[in-house]
Amino acid sequence: MAQRRAVNEETNSGWDAHSPKESYVFKVVLLGDSSVGKSSLAYRYVKKDFRDSLPTVGCSFFNQCVTLDATTIKLEIWDTAGQEKYHSVCHLYYRGANAALLVYDIARKESFEKAKVWLSELEKEFLQDEIIIILVGNKLDLSAEREVSIQEAQEFAKTKCILYMETSAKSDYQVTELFMMLAHELLKLEQEKENPLQTAHWKKSQIDLQQTTFHLTKCC
Repeated sequence: MAQRRAVNEETNSGWDAHSPKESYVFKVVLLGDSSVGKSSLAYRYVKKDFRDSLPTVGCSFFNQCVTLDATTIKLEIWDTAGQEKYHSVCHLYYRGANAALLVYDIARKESFEKAKVWLSELEKEFLQDEIIIILVGNKLDLSAEREVSIQEAQEFAKTKCILYMETSAKSDYQVTELFMMLAHELLKLEQEKENPLQTAHWKKSQIDLQQTTFHLTKCC
């Protein structure tokens, strides 16, 4: 079962003493077929650069801190290999995860189907209110070769009550927005769990694909 870890800054000397009083560490896993751009998304977000070929063997690891609402959030980003030979051990990496990005290539329909398989695996491991899941259609720079329509992906995400967003690691389109939305959802879910009586319904965010603005809607 996923666990969120609140961090007391007074006992964590590695963080700035002037940082906000509340701090959280969240484990985020990137799942998806090989060559869909999982590593490129993580690298673009953390390193602010693009690498077209970043083969992952087993799992690689990134850290990034963001501040939201006077709260410091540390994202531990686990980038898993998409090759079939690693599939049997990937469950070891996403155990205890607080969030998952299910990444597919909009120009490869089979990678979208693989994302559905990963979602099925997550549904066996987590309850809906234990983990934030975002379906990510990457490589929007290849929109002329699109095989998965926005409507198809949106409908699938809606039926599964998960979030959906399209990105391009290559052109740096909505990469930062993706991780900021994720941090926002993680913090919101954590606060709802800490104060259950203040929340009547579990709400999720949706992103307008035409504008990088956030909208709050109730989960189905």
